Amino acid sequence: MKNKRRDFLKLTGLAGIGVAGFGALKGYVNEPDYIYAKGVEKQWQIAEKSHIQRFNMSGYAAPPIDKVRIGIIGMGQRGPAHMITMSHIEGVEIKALCDLRLEKVNAAKKLLAGTRHDPVIYTGNDEEWKKLCERDDIDLVIVTTPWYMHAPMAVYAMNHGKHVASEVSAASTIEECWQLVETAEHTRQHCMMLENYAYGSFQLLTLNMARQGFFGEIVHGDCAYNTSKMSNNFSKNMYWNMWWLRQYGSRRGNIYPAHGVGTVCQLMNVNRGDKLNFLVCVDSDDYMMGETANKLASIDDFFKPFAEMNYRGNMSTTTIRTTKGKTIMLQHDGTSPRGPHTTIHAITGTKALAQEFPLPARISIGLDDWLKPEEYQKLVAKYTPEISNKVGDLARQIGAGHGGTDLFEDWHLVDCLRNGLPLDQDVYDAAAWSSIIPLSEWSVRNNSNSIAFPDFTKGAWETNQLNMDINLTKGGGNTKVIV
Repeated sequence: MKNKRRDFLKLTGLAGIGVAGFGALKGYVNEPDYIYAKGVEKQWQIAEKSHIQRFNMSGYAAPPIDKVRIGIIGMGQRGPAHMITMSHIEGVEIKALCDLRLEKVNAAKKLLAGTRHDPVIYTGNDEEWKKLCERDDIDLVIVTTPWYMHAPMAVYAMNHGKHVASEVSAASTIEECWQLVETAEHTRQHCMMLENYAYGSFQLLTLNMARQGFFGEIVHGDCAYNTSKMSNNFSKNMYWNMWWLRQYGSRRGNIYPAHGVGTVCQLMNVNRGDKLNFLVCVDSDDYMMGETANKLASIDDFFKPFAEMNYRGNMSTTTIRTTKGKTIMLQHDGTSPRGPHTTIHAITGTKALAQEFPLPARISIGLDDWLKPEEYQKLVAKYTPEISNKVGDLARQIGAGHGGTDLFEDWHLVDCLRNGLPLDQDVYDAAAWSSIIPLSEWSVRNNSNSIAFPDFTKGAWETNQLNMDINLTKGGGNTKVIV
């Protein structure tokens, strides 16, 4: 059965896209040949049969770890941010840092001068990260490299007895998604995707409201990651090896879905009472990136290879239907000029509607207009979850990134590990949300045909219990933040 699944993935172009082998960190992908496969749902069923759930990681609580010893791979944008945030959390010891570039790990380590942390540095070649994973004195590996490298590193770390926290997205192919699931179940090591947008104040507020029935039955969610990344993507200094620009120049579909879809999936109890069923994705043409690459190439030879690329369109729109008949509209536009960054985050229920963007966030209960500000604030006072009350002010005091959400996710991750509690997201969430990358690309390249989601839970979604204990009712919450 394994060979059948692998053959199918190759047939549909879902294997080998953006995969960095353990030593192949090249930072771009070659455009594969895409073939429309008839009877795709049947093929997915054949593919899924090759996986037998060894152990259900949903709700899994690993043995408690009083001192969480951490190694971080990747010192570009996100690695140092997690490092600084983790340095403020009780019970954390930062043991090792890794990056290909000596100057990056040295600069990161200097930020820890005067703290209790003195991490070992790994650098110089593309195999050094393995040595970090192989250490006996590390409990948690945080992976913050380019996202097409995440799955191989996570699998290797879990196989060496480490829990893994992966930046988004956790995988770039369906095969990698299954590898994460199979490895986590086999090793019983956590594999959590660090979806910090799930910890935004409005996201936590609406999640708490949903769980208390305020919205009634949630029937639809709108979500996105729409923000102009043009200056970042064409900067020579922002991303290692211009890796983000290479992704836009070689892929189709939604290549950054988790920030939008993750919070909506949690509101809809996906993998815990419902599951993602199928998607359809439509991309616009590219109206900006190719033109920009050509202009830059005319004055700077550095950009000539990028002028030859066929860029993903400005806007990618994915429509998802769940098994229980709910729908999600997911967008990604990292190109078009736009003022405010937006995740949209709009929730439609049978009793009420919530919408974050355009700001200010607002709520309607079926009247002709949004609730007045004073009525809205009453709901905020009533439904703000305990985790927000506990961590919100502390996040502001230490200046945690992304509006404080970096502290929320890192603190609760550590607190759950120290107290032996289930994590806020599990490997099935990581696989389901990440699978949108290859599935949406498959859809776009095949005239926007629908494509079915694999069931990474193997049917356990019907009985899995809710995760993300935002009211700290299951214990924990006793880990201190050092201001």
